Amino acid sequence: MAVIEWIRFLAGAAFLLFGLGIFVIEMIGVFRFNYVLNRMHAAAMGDTLGIGFSLVGLIIMCGFSFTSLKLFFVVVFLWFSSPASSHLIARLEVSTDEEQEKHYRTVPLKELEQEKQREKTGEEA
Repeated sequence: MAVIEWIRFLAGAAFLLFGLGIFVIEMIGVFRFNYVLNRMHAAAMGDTLGIGFSLVGLIIMCGFSFTSLKLFFVVVFLWFSSPASSHLIARLEVSTDEEQEKHYRTVPLKELEQEKQREKTGEEA
């Protein structure tokens, strides 16, 4: 029985360390990127994956009980809410950005259709 406990502890510790590593990579990305949407993407992906791995590690360490079930529901809730909230914040940033030309370009749909048509026929622009 002691061997199973050690295996469970080591597996949980590995998941916790992997989650911690993802958090470190997330922090580096947040500080290195210049544009707010790039920073937000790094933070959102890191939070979702890092918290997921950390909580899975805690579930493994805790054993399969009611506490594990609650931790699992926290993981599920975060996996649904974090991307949705990040998307809403990104849309807010895009709609209120005063320097849109500096960060990205907008292309009308008609221009995209013409570009696609030229690619099909092999014409040069």
